[in-house]
Amino acid sequence: MTSRPLILALTLAGMMSSAWAQAPVSAKEQYAIDSKHAATRYADDKKLCADETDSSARMQCMRDAKTEYDKSVAQAKAAMKASPAKAGACMADCGKVVNVTVTEKAGEGSALGLIAGGVAGALLGNQVGSGHGRELATVAGAAGGAYAGKQIEQKAKSTKVWTVEVQYNNGQHASFNFDHDPGLLAGDQIRNANGTVVRN
Repeated sequence: MTSRPLILALTLAGMMSSAWAQAPVSAKEQYAIDSKHAATRYADDKKLCADETDSSARMQCMRDAKTEYDKSVAQAKAAMKASPAKAGACMADCGKVVNVTVTEKAGEGSALGLIAGGVAGALLGNQVGSGHGRELATVAGAAGGAYAGKQIEQKAKSTKVWTVEVQYNNGQHASFNFDHDPGLLAGDQIRNANGTVVRN
């Protein structure tokens, strides 16, 4: 007998909490939230950059992290300025972010990586053994070096892709790919704008 009122109370509490979570915030409040998210990501990126062993790679990582931070802050400012004056002004193309994933897209390898890796491998292989053994080691080193050179170049040229999955108010789903951090998180309210989505 007591389980039915308990289930009803839990259901009502869940409905109230979800309604509370979707309460609209002002453009200024959203900008403050976005700025805080950007600062947190920037701090995390700087920690990752500190793990780089090569000083030039570390400096490049820090520059990239700062660029991403500046982009996120600029996007947050633009979203604040572009936000509609009234809540509810956006009706047809509005929804919320369901999920955001980041994947790494492998870069394109070029002949330069193959050649450089092959030459380095051949030089190392040539220092092993003598006679036919040395020739075989040179060939094997060149092949292995070429493969390694290609893999290293692809890794160095890899890029990140942010995929934002959206559920519109009418129940339809869509996903959008970005080559930079769009500054969106699951639960954010969005609207369509110029073929992409922005925070509402």
